[in-house]
Amino acid sequence: MLLEARLHDGAVFRTETKVAEESYLTDDFLRQLMNVGEVDILVGLPTHNNAKTVGSIVHTIQSGILRGFPRERAVIINADGGSRDGTPELVTGVSIDDVRPASNLQALRTLHSISTKYASSSRSASGAFRTILAAAELLRPKACVVMSPESANIQPEWLSKLLRPIFDDGFDLVTPIYRRHKFQGLLITNLLYPMTRALYGLRIREAYSPEFGFSGRLGSQFLGQNVWSDETEGAGVELRFTLAAITGKYRICQSFLGDKDRIERRAVDLVPALRQTAGALFSALEPDFPVWSVVTGSQPAPTTGSDQEVLLEALRVNRKRLREMFLAGIAELESVFQSILSPSTLAELQSIAHLGEEEFRYPAELWVRTVYEFAASYQKSVISRDHIIQALAPLFRGRMFTFLTENRNASAGDVEKNIEDLCLVFERLKPYLLQLWKTRE
Repeated sequence: MLLEARLHDGAVFRTETKVAEESYLTDDFLRQLMNVGEVDILVGLPTHNNAKTVGSIVHTIQSGILRGFPRERAVIINADGGSRDGTPELVTGVSIDDVRPASNLQALRTLHSISTKYASSSRSASGAFRTILAAAELLRPKACVVMSPESANIQPEWLSKLLRPIFDDGFDLVTPIYRRHKFQGLLITNLLYPMTRALYGLRIREAYSPEFGFSGRLGSQFLGQNVWSDETEGAGVELRFTLAAITGKYRICQSFLGDKDRIERRAVDLVPALRQTAGALFSALEPDFPVWSVVTGSQPAPTTGSDQEVLLEALRVNRKRLREMFLAGIAELESVFQSILSPSTLAELQSIAHLGEEEFRYPAELWVRTVYEFAASYQKSVISRDHIIQALAPLFRGRMFTFLTENRNASAGDVEKNIEDLCLVFERLKPYLLQLWKTRE
């Protein structure tokens, strides 16, 4: 049985009843989608209490569509997690007529903007993304993009930079490259980027990002995967989407966007960030083993715009606090580390913990062995998987201290070389992870 609606241009919009029955798509949302009909461009905007920023974000998105895609049928899909500050009303209340005078452009088609509350009990990104993918499945756009409601420095041209490679050149996933401070995004540069590169063989700088473009066929493939109800509760869905594109042999490229917002994160925010990155990556390694286990070396991804830009101006970081939290973790979590780490790795960590602040250094090779042993222990569930991720936090802080110290006076080229050297260590020690994966009890 089909739900059916005839559109203004005579086309018939159909959605199978099984889709309509899914709890994450409400009847009202389906009716709104039917009123929109098929589109060329779909912009997904996940939100939850973003009233302070979302109005300007929508204004910029509309301006980007007017400038880059004035002849295409476009829709903004707002998947909201139950905002109580009027966020959905702000999304749907921004008129395209307010944008036209500033851009001096006219859209030849209607730009739709609709909002729905996704029915996830948790306000996670997975519930929002699932709703956006389901909408794309029904509206059949040629190209889709997800934008963050918190990117205060978003520019209209970001839309074209993320959509054009899909719309014009047939790519399936476009990940961003940002201009960052050398001490920004350390979780990416010291763990996520080098490990995904070593395991999956593709050099994607931002495999986990709140902004990315994708094709309808990639979205449909991922929508059908069993990633929505597993034990990770959809954590790190953006990263899992990137990995699905790699393992599915979809066409992937990178596009330089510009400055990345500097969001100051307190130390207590590290564990949730690790769940979204390391936890999502570790959980993907078991089902993806047939793919990554046979990959050797790595290849660059096609890139448009600047390959990488590093900012060097002063940025205050409390290095002393990082080291103190590393030392506390080594002292308090010994029994936990005994379950996760090999005796030799734990002994080396305990040894560097006795070094003074000036002598302290967490070497790259020791860090890589640490991460690989954590990944293997996660796969074996030697203790609660979430406890494994939490135990990684103090060790990562020790690695942060070392990276900050080694690059305190480094040039942009030096920083990039140090990141590249770490990536090569991850690649060189990959056989060690394979050995752990196959033999660890």
